[in-house]
Amino acid sequence: MGIDRSRTPAVSVSEDRPLDGPIVAGFSEFGLAGLTAVDYLVEQYELPTAGHVRTDGLPSITPFTEGRPRHPTRLHGGDAAPVDALIGEQVVPIWAADDIGESITAWLETSAVEEVCVLSGVPIVHGPDDHRTFWIATEDFEERRVAGTDLPAMPNGFLDGVAASLLERAIGADVAVGVLVTPVHPRAPDAEAALRLLEGLVAAYDLEIDTGPLEDFAEDVRGYYEGLAARIEAEPDRDRPEDRMYM
Repeated sequence: MGIDRSRTPAVSVSEDRPLDGPIVAGFSEFGLAGLTAVDYLVEQYELPTAGHVRTDGLPSITPFTEGRPRHPTRLHGGDAAPVDALIGEQVVPIWAADDIGESITAWLETSAVEEVCVLSGVPIVHGPDDHRTFWIATEDFEERRVAGTDLPAMPNGFLDGVAASLLERAIGADVAVGVLVTPVHPRAPDAEAALRLLEGLVAAYDLEIDTGPLEDFAEDVRGYYEGLAARIEAEPDRDRPEDRMYM
């Protein structure tokens, strides 16, 4: 039975423990660079699960490891870590992105979280000189995190998907939102793009992250993430993000 696209997805956020640090988010998008980077961040800081986001009305997946299932969209946080994390393994069709962004924003307004940084890969035609990480951010995020760094602003263009929804709703709001973006090769997990996003995150947040094992980590999860990439490719064109990021 198909998904009823006329129905607004029902989104709920459940916290096992309150989060108050900056949240770094990665979602299932082309190249899976943001998702790979945030997953690696969770592994590096050994961030325990702190809650989950449930979305009814979308094609469902239940990821598992060694027979144990987990929620596809999860919150992670630890008292000793400098950042918290939001991992979205569930593919979000473009028609549902705004509703999910609105629900996450509503939760942020009731939480102690004051800042969100989304890591995202954009599937655009690019050359070797474009292998950099750029930022798009609200003014308060820019002042806190990227002003004074070597990270360049994205000159112009458009974002879509959950990142765009979160960013648009943050304009003039109390929650600072920034998106770190880098070009990706869309048809397979792009570990090099994930590494660039992590390096951008290190510059913005002055983190200490050992990026050396990232290639091995990416290889370990390549088969799993290739399955996610295949699900994105299988989405009908009307459900998939458009290539609308211009540099």
